[in-house]
Amino acid sequence: MGWNISPLGDRALIAEWEEAGEAGDWRLMAAAADMLRDNKLHGIIDVIPAYATVTVVYDPILIALGRPDGCEPYALIASMIGKMLANVAAVQRPDVRHMEIPVCYGGSMGPDLEEAAARSGLRAEQFIRAHAEAVYTVALVGFVPGFPYMAGLPEILAQPRLSSPRPRVPAGSVGIGGGQTGIYPLAVPGGWQLIGRTPLRLFDARREQPALLRAGDQVQFVPIDEARFRELEREGGGE
Repeated sequence: MGWNISPLGDRALIAEWEEAGEAGDWRLMAAAADMLRDNKLHGIIDVIPAYATVTVVYDPILIALGRPDGCEPYALIASMIGKMLANVAAVQRPDVRHMEIPVCYGGSMGPDLEEAAARSGLRAEQFIRAHAEAVYTVALVGFVPGFPYMAGLPEILAQPRLSSPRPRVPAGSVGIGGGQTGIYPLAVPGGWQLIGRTPLRLFDARREQPALLRAGDQVQFVPIDEARFRELEREGGGE
């Protein structure tokens, strides 16, 4: 068991950790991605970690340049990356941040809260308390720019996805899908159960770091009322 490397088109490869459980191993993926970035391999364009995979995007022309032996670019880069990944180990990243995200739960902000609470055998206020007391870890950011997939949801709060996705989910909506919780950074279609909304901007292309959250961040939700939500919204929502 170990890493399984395979091509992903003619400009990328995907390295899959074969020993990952259902929730993957985001710490190992983050460490692997950091190591590959730090080595600054010639021809590498991007490194993208997920739950149990690391995708490496490369320029085959740059990799082929200076290789008179005619070595095929994928074979060359796959061999180099395979050797590097064989020595990677999951580590606690030193730059972990602890973030508090204000959330207005229920009502028009969280239209699925009441049903989600009933499904869990809880009252709405109990559901909110349990969701807000947990400390989550951003396992990865994806789906749309800035969308944080967070591990650490109490098992009792897990929810099925909607049978029919909403055509538009408001930006800032906090949702639960299966055993994960996350925040929609943009107004997009979505199928998670919506339990609240944050006034913070999860993604803003004008910022130096467009995404508010990054993999490894520790997150805790802070319940607020609608008046406070509107106040924070007027202040710029995290600008």
